[in-house]
Amino acid sequence: MGVVIIDGSTVREFVKDEELFKRSVDERFADLDLNKDGVLSRSELRKAFESLRLIETHFGIDVATTPEQLTELYDSIFNKFDCDGSGTIDLEEYRSEMKKILLAIAEGLGSSPIQMALDDGDDNFLKQAADLEASKLSSKS
Repeated sequence: MGVVIIDGSTVREFVKDEELFKRSVDERFADLDLNKDGVLSRSELRKAFESLRLIETHFGIDVATTPEQLTELYDSIFNKFDCDGSGTIDLEEYRSEMKKILLAIAEGLGSSPIQMALDDGDDNFLKQAADLEASKLSSKS
């Protein structure tokens, strides 16, 4: 387990590094595309969000959410990603929405640093942002 400290500028720098951002998002998209057809279906995106358990918990405590409420919530998330209304999410749509999400996180964080506890092998976007900042700091020394 490790701890990283990030703020809004950490996340913005990650998004601004187009090569790293694109590679990271593309890799995550490929992981989510379970049937390798080049697009994400509703079920593939739902599985990704279910594995995170962000919706079913509140600060790590299980909350009661009906299956209908979860389906409605997952459908609204899918519809937000499916910009062209095609019924699937292509790589460009996924990139675009992830960029918006990460920039919204950066805006929310502002200059207030937060600590994140990460499991070994954790490779989420915020961890990658922290790693980018750490690599820039170490290259200045």
